[in-house]
Amino acid sequence: QGKIIYWGTSVWEPEQIEQAVKAAKVYNTYAPIVEQPRYNMLDRHIESEIMPLCKRRGMGLTVWSPLAEGVLTGKYNEGVAPGTRGAGSEWMKSDLSPANNAKVKKLSALAQSLEITMSQLALAWILRKEEISCAIVGATKEEQLKENLAASDIKLSGETEAKIELILTGD
Repeated sequence: QGKIIYWGTSVWEPEQIEQAVKAAKVYNTYAPIVEQPRYNMLDRHIESEIMPLCKRRGMGLTVWSPLAEGVLTGKYNEGVAPGTRGAGSEWMKSDLSPANNAKVKKLSALAQSLEITMSQLALAWILRKEEISCAIVGATKEEQLKENLAASDIKLSGETEAKIELILTGD
């Protein structure tokens, strides 16, 4: 009979996922079916190894921080206001770098040209990947929730995806 084993770690490395899959076979338990990493336009660390591994193993990805703690909403485009999460968060310092700020400003202009919000662009970009099962979004207002949900209906063209990639990588 199958048993459930919890593999508790905050950040999974590809080797740990493989170990969990192998252990499930050895102990006749359920293999992992989902991974929950941080993923957004500014933090793409899962694309090279985790994403292909999960696809190969038939695992979904439930990603968190798809709006980079609000950075990808454009709310910090003109700076970090006192009293905001960005003003007091050590975690957000790397996301609020001058280089990222320049990228978000360009992405915001692209979103405006598409007649969508920056949040919708960031979420549609995430949801375009077949490996992504869902994105965990945090909304503090009903309007934000509605805006975020609308992103699931937005399909980005290949041309738009190429523009985004150029902005994000500078290539």
